[in-house]
Amino acid sequence: MQRRKLIAGNWKMNGTGQSLGFFDEIRQASEANPGVDILIAPPATLIHRAAARAGRVLLAGQDCHAQTSGAHTGDLSADMIREAGASHVIIGHSERRADHGETSETVRAKALAAQAAGLIPIICVGESEDDRRAGREQAIVGDQLEHSLPAEGEFIIAYEPVWAIGTGLTASESDIASMHAFIRGQLANGPARLVLYGGSVKPGNAAGILQLADVDGALVGGASLKASDFSAIISAAGKFVNHAE
Repeated sequence: MQRRKLIAGNWKMNGTGQSLGFFDEIRQASEANPGVDILIAPPATLIHRAAARAGRVLLAGQDCHAQTSGAHTGDLSADMIREAGASHVIIGHSERRADHGETSETVRAKALAAQAAGLIPIICVGESEDDRRAGREQAIVGDQLEHSLPAEGEFIIAYEPVWAIGTGLTASESDIASMHAFIRGQLANGPARLVLYGGSVKPGNAAGILQLADVDGALVGGASLKASDFSAIISAAGKFVNHAE
């Protein structure tokens, strides 16, 4: 039996109030694919307004602070994100690790804060192009898993090879299958976890990626900004789960 798929969209620093029509546009894809869970991570300024029209679409923050409050100008606590209407939060995206110097220890602290606030953290891991060329991809991802993940509680993992984010490049299906199997092996002693793939997922390659045995869904970047593209990815996921339950 196929498990449900999760298709998550990360809007990054894109979207204003005019973007809220997106939720109306993907309603048809949502209704046509009941076996697919759908999640959008809009800018924090839109979470509250999106919650009023998201329907069964889940909402996520794009980051949170590890502390519950304090002198952290411009940051948002997990409690604030939860109160705005989100159920999930993305933690440790490669752009946060690179642009803000976040370590895996920082990522774990944020993930724990998210769990404490009642949010499900989506914890991102992935290697650079240099790491893959040197054959270090499993060592890098393994280290990130060891130091980024909470010891218990609910969380989701998103494998995003850094060299495939926003570049138009996508890891080969065999590379994705191999890394997802490695991640699954690292988690073998704990409860089942969703493991998503992210990295230039598009309508044209979504079906090939989502049919892989250890891929539970996708974390979509640029293609999540256009309702027609995102709907096509949802439909691709639906082919594998709509009649499985």
